[in-house]
Amino acid sequence: MASTAGREPGGERAELPDSLPEHHRDIQGGTARAAVFGVSDGLLTNVSLILGVAGASPTSGLVRLAGMAGLVAGAISMAAGEYISMSAQRELIHREVGVEREELRRNPEFERRELVSVYLKRGVPPAIAEDFVDALMRDPEVALAVHAREELGIDPSRTGSPTRAAVSSFVSFAVGALIPLIPWFFGTGWGAVIVSIVLGAVAALAIGAAIGYFSERSIVRAALRQLLITAGAAAVTFVVGRLVGGGTAGA
Repeated sequence: MASTAGREPGGERAELPDSLPEHHRDIQGGTARAAVFGVSDGLLTNVSLILGVAGASPTSGLVRLAGMAGLVAGAISMAAGEYISMSAQRELIHREVGVEREELRRNPEFERRELVSVYLKRGVPPAIAEDFVDALMRDPEVALAVHAREELGIDPSRTGSPTRAAVSSFVSFAVGALIPLIPWFFGTGWGAVIVSIVLGAVAALAIGAAIGYFSERSIVRAALRQLLITAGAAAVTFVVGRLVGGGTAGA
């Protein structure tokens, strides 16, 4: 079924579809963001931890233990932090929306004038702004949603799920953290170190390319940036491990 809200150049009304396709991704919910940063943090954290411990020349068993500890602790920390953060955000949004709902109930005329003022400041002619706001205010839920967007800058229907974000963070961090740990289940010594470095570099490039693709930025630049950050952190911890391990061995 179509509406006839528009007009064609000849003066006749043009038929418009009831709903138009959505061209933008939902970036407010938080689940996708949690997944991307979870993989990135997992890789960066564990490749640095593993190479830092390996730099002290310990046994492969100790490296595996450190890597698994970093994977589990980091994944739990990420999940808990994401859950708490998003829960607090949702509670704040619900509180503010509740305040706005009460204001609309108690003083609808003031809220109507407030919304008209918003559109007037954007250059909407007074008569059009008045008619538009009057139409919005006829439906309390529509009025609430519009006030939330215009005054609070939020969409009450897209607050995200703390549970989904926490699960996504846990799994994605664990996946990122597992990548540089894989060689230590099958090898030891410098061979395992080199494979960890190679796997970490490939994963960093892939993560950076994915970030660049989804953000519609330069894929090459995003991939190289991710690689440089990961390589820099891993190099620093490896050197620290060699220095501390060498000092301990000498003692």
